Order: sequence, then structure tokens, then C-alpha cells
Amino acid sequence: MATVNDHYLKLKAGYLFPEIARRVSAFAEANPEAPLIKLGIGDVTEPLPEACRQAMIQAVQDLGSRDTFKGYGPEQGYAWLREKIATHDFQARGCDIDASEIFISDGSKCDTGNILDIFGDNNTIAVTDPVYPVYVDTNVMAGHTGSTNERGEYEGLVYLPITAENQFIAEIPSHKVDLIYLCFPNNPTGSVATKAHLQAWVNYAREHGSVIFFDAAYEAFISDPEIPHSIYEIEGARNCAIEFRSFSKNAGFTGTRCALTVVPKTLTAKAADGTDVELWKLWNRRQSTKFNGVSYIVQRGAEAVYSEAGQAQIKALVNFYLDNAQIIREQLTAAGLQVYGGVNAPYVWVQTPNGLSSWDFFDKLLHICHVVGTPGSGFGAAGEGYFRISAFNSRNNVETAMQRITQ
Repeated sequence: MATVNDHYLKLKAGYLFPEIARRVSAFAEANPEAPLIKLGIGDVTEPLPEACRQAMIQAVQDLGSRDTFKGYGPEQGYAWLREKIATHDFQARGCDIDASEIFISDGSKCDTGNILDIFGDNNTIAVTDPVYPVYVDTNVMAGHTGSTNERGEYEGLVYLPITAENQFIAEIPSHKVDLIYLCFPNNPTGSVATKAHLQAWVNYAREHGSVIFFDAAYEAFISDPEIPHSIYEIEGARNCAIEFRSFSKNAGFTGTRCALTVVPKTLTAKAADGTDVELWKLWNRRQSTKFNGVSYIVQRGAEAVYSEAGQAQIKALVNFYLDNAQIIREQLTAAGLQVYGGVNAPYVWVQTPNGLSSWDFFDKLLHICHVVGTPGSGFGAAGEGYFRISAFNSRNNVETAMQRITQ
């Protein structure tokens, strides 16, 4: 008889966002007249930038002619897109990243899970707490953890708490870990990392032979010129870090799917016999074997992000969501709530009032205010007592939601 991957059975009852959807669906069915406003899942709401739409339309036209038709594209992504990314996103910031080190994909969520394919099963893995659930759950699926304890933490993972008490900056471990997940601007807390903090992580990784998985999906929301946008702005990062980026939040590609992963050719890890292995070669082989590439149409849309018009349009889009975050911050602060994040990030991290648990606060907002957010405990044990509110929505919905919550 066929058997299943038993590691899946260790997963908690429901992935955070499906559980939110289940509760919201049950409420909506029982209260069909309730005008719900959803500020939970970080999905964008505003239209794709005009430059991207026009480029996609032209790409569709290209497919209508034998002379310009495109079939299978390169698994790593078209060179004309990778070259623009290298020039605008990395080299312009002083990062020594070549187009050949960039891999186009259909999402950072996918890549942060798939990257485990090229690493061994005996690595010690560190995650921040709270944390984007995908980092944890994909390691559970891969068999890198034991079961959960009473706090919901998986045996075998090293948890690095980030709370108000440590200014949402994880302390660097005093012992050796092999793989380190860092996300800045942080999801869910909205915190950012200074150059000095990232340099300390890079120094640690190089000293211990560790690899940093650096999720920079929200880098476009950084407005402080002193805050790094890329781990590769840090000296030595080429030798210890893989970076993940996405077009989902800066250009609204959540529905069209386009992202990228950077694997420097200087980055190595150890084989079982102790020899150094280039991770670029392994990731290239993995992608060539398991991935057929992002569509030509979508990549042309992503390329348009780097046009003069595209740059202006995505800047306006990012500023729109940052203004939403400012409204949320100011309104909730004025109402007496303790609020974090939302300055260089599209997420506002709220301390739940009156000792309410994260899920109790979720239910209260849902049933009384008809507003949906995300319980902090769903991101990890250290997220208990907090709540994430997303700035990704229309201006009217954000303002209306704040009126309901603060009245």
C-alpha cells in the first residue's frame, strides 16, 4: 500500500491563513449582511502599473506572430530581465551581483521553501519568532524537525525571539547554527535591520560557515536612506547569503507571479565528504529539473518595472500603501494602542489590549468591527499578544476600518 510523507502529519491543524479564511467564511455565512474589511493577508488591491500592463499586452501580441512567438523560455529567466534587475536593484546600490547569479521564479514563497532541496537534512536551522510561517512549515515537511512542544515550537529548530523587549532585533546565537532565516523589512513585525546589525549576522555566518536566507520581499518600502535594501550591501555577504525578492508587493504581481532569487557563484557549502560545493550549480540544476520558468508575458511585465514610467508608477504604488500604514499607525496610536512597524514596511504590529490573546482579539475585531487582521500567535509563540494589520487595501477601506476599531 502507498504511504504518505509522515512529516506532513506533524504540521499544526491549519496553516495560518487558511484558518483565518475558515473563521471569516463561517462568520460571513452566519452574518451575510456584515460589511467585512480584510486587512489580514498581505495581498495587494491596486491595479498593476500601466507600464507593466502595456508591456504584457505587447507580449501577448508577440505570441501571435511566428516571428516573435516564444515557447519554453530559459529556466533561469530571460537575460534581458535579469540584466535590468542586476543593474537597477543591486549594482546601483554598490552590490557586486551579476545577472548570471539571478534566477527568475514564480514567487519568493515558493523559493524560500524550494531552496531546502539543495541543503542536507542535518543542518541546524534558526528562525526568528514570530516568523513567516512558510519558513517553518517547509522545514517540517522536509523532515528537519520533531514534533511541537506546549508552546507550539518544533523540536529541532532554533527560535530567536523578536519582541518589544529587544526592539524586535533577534540576538545572534551564542552557538553554531547552519541555516538562518532573516526577513527585513520584517514580516510580520514591520521592523528593519541596520547595516551594523546585518554586518554582525554576516560576520557570524562567515565565522561558522552558515548560510543566511535573506527575504527582502518588502525592500521597496524602505524610506530611511540608512537602512540597507539588500544583504549584499554588507561586506562579505556574497560568501554567506542567498537573497529572495519579489515583484508582488512593489508592482502588485501577487496574481501574475514573478520573483527572483540571488545565489552568488562564490557561495559554497560542504558535501558529506567535506569538499566545498558551489550552491549556484546545485540551484541551477534544481531549477532546470523542477521548474519550467516564468511566462514570457509576465517577465515582459516585470521588465517594464525598470522603465522610467514603471519606476514612477511603482514608487506611487509603494507610497500609497505606506500612506495607508501611516493612517493605521496614527489612528491606533491615538486610540491608546501600542503600535510598532508601518514606517519602512507595509505591516503594522499591534500589541493586543487588556491582555487579550491574539486569537481573542482577532475574533473581537471580526465580530464587533467586521475587520479581519492576523493573530500574532499564528507567526510563532513570541507573537502571542500581538496582531498584524496589513496596509494593502483601498484608502476608503483602511479609513473605514480604523473608524470602526477606534470608535
